[in-house]
Amino acid sequence: MGILDGRVVIITGAGRGMGREHARLCAAEGASVVVNDLGCGRDGTGSDPAVALAVADEITASGGAAVANSEDVATMAGAQKLVDQAVERFGRLDALVNNAGVLRDRMFVNMTEEEWDSCIRGHLKASFCPTRIAAAYWRDRSKAGEAVQAAIVSTSSTSGLIGAAGQTNYGAAKAGIAAMTVILAGELGRYGVRANAITPVART
Repeated sequence: MGILDGRVVIITGAGRGMGREHARLCAAEGASVVVNDLGCGRDGTGSDPAVALAVADEITASGGAAVANSEDVATMAGAQKLVDQAVERFGRLDALVNNAGVLRDRMFVNMTEEEWDSCIRGHLKASFCPTRIAAAYWRDRSKAGEAVQAAIVSTSSTSGLIGAAGQTNYGAAKAGIAAMTVILAGELGRYGVRANAITPVART
């Protein structure tokens, strides 16, 4: 018995690093997992569907339930396809973990517009789009009379909450995610949806 038995969880940016560990842990606790990852590089360039597929295959090989998804969740169309896949494959959606993101570090006086935009898109918009689609799904379920018990977990950062030189774009996006989470917690509670953010800190 796991604490997530019977639950369906979407995790974005789940192909590598922390997102992969989220996916593996959720599956080990009994969740059916949609492993989303565009398969791009750390700077947001390129794509490779094999990245998400490798994690989904790892989970299923160990006896868990998982499916891969390589949609771009910084678009509403990609986010809609992601949520649709979860519901069509597993019959429901119970949780969304927003972990997708890119890095384009640069001292502010040298930062280009493209470096700013790509980081805001890769973190803040990539959290907004799937959250917006999932929230509408849960609202509709709630209004239909279902007792929804859903959760959103988004990834912020000390770079946004405290600050870090060379990361104005990344930090602004992560601070935006924290602010969005506070507001979502107030707005979505009426539909049975919890919204929280985590701020991981590590030295490697």
